Amino acid sequence: MLKYKLQYFLLFIVLTISFTTYSQENETNTITTGPVLGKLLIIGGNASDSIFLERFADLAGGKDANIVIIPTARNDADLAKDTAFKNLSNRFAKAGFSNISILHTRNKQKANNPNFTKPLASASGVWFQGGRQWRLADAYLNTLTHLDIIGVLNRGGIIAGTSAGATIQGSLLIRGDSKNNTILLGDHTKGLGLIKNIAIDQHLITRNRQFDIFEIFERYPKILGIGLDENTGIIVSGNQFEVIGESYVAIYDKTRWSAEKDTIYKLPPNSKEFYFLKKGDIYNIEERRVVLKNK
Repeated sequence: MLKYKLQYFLLFIVLTISFTTYSQENETNTITTGPVLGKLLIIGGNASDSIFLERFADLAGGKDANIVIIPTARNDADLAKDTAFKNLSNRFAKAGFSNISILHTRNKQKANNPNFTKPLASASGVWFQGGRQWRLADAYLNTLTHLDIIGVLNRGGIIAGTSAGATIQGSLLIRGDSKNNTILLGDHTKGLGLIKNIAIDQHLITRNRQFDIFEIFERYPKILGIGLDENTGIIVSGNQFEVIGESYVAIYDKTRWSAEKDTIYKLPPNSKEFYFLKKGDIYNIEERRVVLKNK
């Protein structure tokens, strides 16, 4: 018992230091940066298993890699239909994964328990399911689970997520209101911060959300905004990402890129323009520019 209390006390010290620094960075940082190690797979919703689970397997180190699935963004009624998570596990088993763990709680104290987070210690891949991103923030933000998810990245692993599991990976949590997902800045505004100084929207074209993200710029004028359509994603490595999937990713960085002219144009203040990237396009989030093909 004494040993456990000492471990918990040391953990509390580490978390306090880590997340105090994290919060200060989020409040003052105006540069957008990705993970130093590992990769992120960020998907706009309705992800095709044949596209995204195959890529997830590759990035996790193969289908025999230890993976952790987090379904916490889903509502309780949906979760009650598969209380043992057999259907969820079968989906990934059908795709060929052989070492699957499920991590789910609504209890922040449990999320701080080393026994709960144990599957993350050996995982090389984490997959956040869709639903509502505020549920993920409520359960895991600034906890040992959060810290151990970052630990997966620090070992060179992959953090993936679709829909709510995409938005939670950013620093500014948009559509995080617990009452209504049409409220851009509601009662939950902090994500896991796996990318700093970014807001990530999803279901973009399918739900006609292309202009919604401009609402946040009055309050956060220096943040980078991106919006992903369904069955479309980005693979983030360091400070660059590549677009994969079938549709488009919208970029809100106060510039306009002409693919035909391979040229980037600066926009006037308060302009509400954006541009699209498609499969194979590469973008530098720190420099906020498309990686031009001919330069």
